[in-house]
Amino acid sequence: MTTGIANPQPAARVLADILPGSLVRDAQLVIASAGFVGLMAQISIHLSFTPVPITGQTLAVLLSSTALGWRRGLAAMSLYALAGVLGLPWFAGGQSGYAGAAFGYIVGFVACSAVCGWLAERGADRRLRWSIPAMFLGEVVMYAIGVTWLGVDLHVSASQAIALGLTPFIWGDVIKAAIAALLLPGAWRLVRARR
Repeated sequence: MTTGIANPQPAARVLADILPGSLVRDAQLVIASAGFVGLMAQISIHLSFTPVPITGQTLAVLLSSTALGWRRGLAAMSLYALAGVLGLPWFAGGQSGYAGAAFGYIVGFVACSAVCGWLAERGADRRLRWSIPAMFLGEVVMYAIGVTWLGVDLHVSASQAIALGLTPFIWGDVIKAAIAALLLPGAWRLVRARR
């Protein structure tokens, strides 16, 4: 016996789930998110004392991977890394290939996307009190990988790696994390208001 009631759409776990579609939508979102990170990488300021530039990538990674969820976010950041290594000039400042001492941050983007996306799937992007710690945890993961890679690549001590790869960027990334932490719950409020 059938009731004649259509199967309801599953509740959106992340912002990307609000968009209609499935596989094609997911592929488009992955490509668009990788492109967004590549575009934000072109906002790049090179500092004379470190091989790591100041970029807009961190904000793009936090926003896109959280909006996509961990699987699509991981796919987007993996695509970003792989396409850049293979020659697409969308790393910081239009670079491509192996990014040397700064490449650990690109690897960190992949891990950060999994962490932030996983937390978003559990609702951490819907309220400011959870969004802020989620963004900072993503950045901690990214910096743990990036600074470690930088230290190994440059053959410097842990304190030197921190001085070159973390200390100059702390306040800028606190601001980027705060922006992402504010925008995501705001986007959810807009979605709820339109329903």
